[in-house]
Amino acid sequence: MTLHDYFNKWDDHRKTLVLSVLVGVLCGLAAVLLHQSIHAIQQGLTGWFGESVWWNLLYLVYPGAGMLLSLLFVRFVVKDDIGHGVTKVLLAISKSESRIKKHNTWSSLIASGVTIGFGGSVGAEAPIVYTGAAIGSNVAQMAGLPYRNMTILLGCGAAGAVAGIFKAPLAGVLFTLEILLFNISMSSILPLLLSTVSATVVSYSFLGMDPLFEAFIAPFAMHNLPFYVLLGLLCAAASLYFTRVTLYLEDRIKSKGTPYTRWAFSALALGLLLFLFPPLYGEGYGDVREMLLGNDVSPSIHTPLFFLMQHPWGVVLFFLLVLLLKIFSMTLTNAGGGVGGTFGPTLFVGALTGFLVARIINLTGLAQVPQANFVLVGMAGLMAGVMQAPMTAIFLIAEVTGGYGLFIPLILTASISFGAVRIFEKYSIYTKRIAQSGDLLTHDSDQAVLTLLKTSDLVRDKYPRVRLDWTLREMVQVVSQSTAAVFPVVDEKGLFQGVIEMDTIRTYILKVGQYDRLHVYNLMSDPPDRVYIDEKMDAVMAKFDKTDAWRLPVLTHDEVYVGFISKSRILSAYREELKEITSQDI
Repeated sequence: MTLHDYFNKWDDHRKTLVLSVLVGVLCGLAAVLLHQSIHAIQQGLTGWFGESVWWNLLYLVYPGAGMLLSLLFVRFVVKDDIGHGVTKVLLAISKSESRIKKHNTWSSLIASGVTIGFGGSVGAEAPIVYTGAAIGSNVAQMAGLPYRNMTILLGCGAAGAVAGIFKAPLAGVLFTLEILLFNISMSSILPLLLSTVSATVVSYSFLGMDPLFEAFIAPFAMHNLPFYVLLGLLCAAASLYFTRVTLYLEDRIKSKGTPYTRWAFSALALGLLLFLFPPLYGEGYGDVREMLLGNDVSPSIHTPLFFLMQHPWGVVLFFLLVLLLKIFSMTLTNAGGGVGGTFGPTLFVGALTGFLVARIINLTGLAQVPQANFVLVGMAGLMAGVMQAPMTAIFLIAEVTGGYGLFIPLILTASISFGAVRIFEKYSIYTKRIAQSGDLLTHDSDQAVLTLLKTSDLVRDKYPRVRLDWTLREMVQVVSQSTAAVFPVVDEKGLFQGVIEMDTIRTYILKVGQYDRLHVYNLMSDPPDRVYIDEKMDAVMAKFDKTDAWRLPVLTHDEVYVGFISKSRILSAYREELKEITSQDI
């Protein structure tokens, strides 16, 4: 017996466990490759810069070149939209049965590596999550696993990608549970754990075991709690600004002109921003590391606005502008053809929020607070507000900085930020658009089932069509050979006109003298409502509730009759789907 034959004899549960390790290893390798490629490109382009501010002129060229290379690669090689990776993963789960195209296992790596390496002001985390999810999905497809197991392996890929890029196994699991997987049983967590551990081991092997960010953490002091409360509220405000301005700018820029026009505008605008504010270059993690070490970052920044860096409050103003403009630089990068995510910029803006709060407190003399602690906690606050994933935020920041001694301020600030944002914004930056389209799976099992059910799958066409101009005699001949309780009326083009209920026909069935005088158009009536073939199931259920009907006709948008959908059919499919997603077995 070959190994392949032996593997095929296993049940889906055992296959998923074994494949989760393979997926974790592959995702760890992908994360290492992306990390190293970005670093190599950046070093090659900027590592030789001198201290003169005029080297910044190259910032006018670099990001535009990277965006153009990425744009051409996506348009002529990939020929598919690969932006907004986390959102695409959520859509794959809800609309594509967790199937992701094969090219996504490598295309996002190349495009994002070039984009960020050349200075695009975006993060590498969303592309690597998309890559990891694609690896998990395609491994499951090759193994012939069903939807539920494919979804678990997709989640393993995403979790492994986060674990590999951040060296944070627990955060990888929490990211998948909070953001991606709408409903998962405790027994299904084991593959996620195996995947994240495997990815982290691979990352450790190539990148070392040091945390991603080395931080000079001061011991937690109880008297600083009010300032962490303040930081939580300011993180909530920054999160709302981040989410709403990003989505607004994306809509405005991407609706204008051709892709090349948008590239030219975005490249020029982004280059100017980077020339004036060098910390906007790339992910910005270099400045975050300096802030976490408690260092004064202002001397290392060579900017035409050098006069601001010569005054303590000028430094505050400079980094406040960097914070506000990071959203613009990020959106310009993506709109101009670059490929990257919001994960990295979220951490960057969070770090700046914490830095500014600590710096202002210290400058005003209210107290002397440790800068690194506030930078670290600010990162968690922004993640909790923008991604609306507080557990991921708390444990990711603790893992990537080694800041386990700050769990109290981490929890406090993240909770306040998350709670305050939820008052004004129900959805995260990843889910807002797909929630508006009705494609978002949630942790509410009822809503998740309705999202997974498709109207087109539940239509039945067992009802004989009758023509609008038929006589009652012709109608009776059809009725005598059918057990249907309702008959759709169509014209010669198949366009829906109305329905005839069996109860209506019974009234005339014995009136033989009227068989040739009455026509279908004399007997038909309008249905209580109409359903369209691509309509979301929650909208369909709302129509059933409103009309109290048992069945409704289903049409195309051209009013062509397709069939009927019934409550009994929906309820039966609902029970089967609910049993599937709440099953305790993988």
